[in-house]
Amino acid sequence: MNHEHAFVCGNPALDFAATLRARRTLRFEMFSTPDRLDAWFVESGLVDTVVPADDDDVEHAKALREAIYALVTARRLERQYDEAALDILNLAASKTPATPQLTPTGRSTEATAQQALSSLARCVVELLSGPDVPLLKECENPECTRIYVDRSRGTRRQWCGMESCGNRFKAAAYRARKKNAPSTASG
Repeated sequence: MNHEHAFVCGNPALDFAATLRARRTLRFEMFSTPDRLDAWFVESGLVDTVVPADDDDVEHAKALREAIYALVTARRLERQYDEAALDILNLAASKTPATPQLTPTGRSTEATAQQALSSLARCVVELLSGPDVPLLKECENPECTRIYVDRSRGTRRQWCGMESCGNRFKAAAYRARKKNAPSTASG
């Protein structure tokens, strides 16, 4: 399967929150159509198959995503939770989640968008009430707004992912050093 979405945050709910990219600048929307939402659910591994979403599902997903981002950011910065964001999250978490089933060939999870969103909301509840809160970081690439769980040794990770932001940032720093290096040619 060709993955069109990135999963570098260390938690499905954080990867979900990152589907609105470059929030401070370009604001690139990953859920432009219902089939993009469906693809995210399957590519994330949250479900194996999904009942096709509609436009209302996309709007609910975006609302939940923004609530997740607001709550994770508040927790990371040790601020109060936004009440409206809490209401959106808790309502989604109260719905029936995606339920895995045992089949003759193994585990299979089929879900509606609402069930998948409920599973994500429950994931946020666990994340923000659990031991990984001190490990939440925002990518140091100023263009990127992904929040990730830093499980690196010494928690010194700087970027959401080396293959995306890390390599880009390192290449730009290298070019800047090369440009500003004193010339060795004598004049």
